[in-house]
Amino acid sequence: MVLVTMIFAVFGFLSPSNRGGLMTAMLLLWVFMGIFAGYASARLYKMFKGAEWKKLAFRTACMFPGIVFAIFFVLNAIIWGQKSSGAVPFGTMFALVLMWFGISVPLVFVGGYVGFKKPAIEDPVRTNKIPRQIPEQAWYMNPTFSILIGGILPFGAVFIELFFILTSIWLNQFYYIFGFLFLVFIILLITCAEITIVLCYFQLCSEDYLWWWRSYLTSGSSALYLFLYATFYFFTKLEITKLVSGLLYFGYMLIASYAFFVLTGSIGFYACFWFTRLIYSSVKID
Repeated sequence: MVLVTMIFAVFGFLSPSNRGGLMTAMLLLWVFMGIFAGYASARLYKMFKGAEWKKLAFRTACMFPGIVFAIFFVLNAIIWGQKSSGAVPFGTMFALVLMWFGISVPLVFVGGYVGFKKPAIEDPVRTNKIPRQIPEQAWYMNPTFSILIGGILPFGAVFIELFFILTSIWLNQFYYIFGFLFLVFIILLITCAEITIVLCYFQLCSEDYLWWWRSYLTSGSSALYLFLYATFYFFTKLEITKLVSGLLYFGYMLIASYAFFVLTGSIGFYACFWFTRLIYSSVKID
């Protein structure tokens, strides 16, 4: 969704002066791309010999939007309580739920069905049924430490651009340089993939084979730095004194950080998945 939105913005289809246009485009793209979400999750699930693809499709369709919608609904309820004109009307909320369950969820199920019908992804080598004991690890290979270190580089790639994006959102200025933003996004993709592959390689070299979730969290931890930077920005650049305004700011930045976590984590995981398959498929076993 992010990639397609960026491409549209670069070619000038989405005007930055039309504030709602960008958001509407992102929502519509998200809803219609449910088919890819279902397909990708079903392929991975089948590789792990999973059988209940309907449960999987339902979780895929509901987990991310569900958490985002819950935070959004609470924030909106707070604005309603303040009788503000900035609150999203009930009709719009209903339309969002209708789009979610009327278009997105069925498309995820379609994608899941197609993905599950495909043959399972084969492992390049036979894996041992008995898990091997992991030797004592060096202090710098501690999961918490390596995960937190892994998030610094992807965050550093978007750090400067983040300032301009936050300024355009919270200080009511227009953001025009979508071409540069697209370039930064490509750099972010590459950085997430590279740092996760490097740390995964070190991990495998020290005979620690538990890389699955760690690869996701390594690049995903950049979202933590994003939220910390948003907090720093709040106290240094914004002059917000009301509690409700502060809650709104942190609520929306929490949604943005969670989306960033899912995005960067997925990039890191798929890069590692490709990398491990590549190195193990070239291992010669007599």
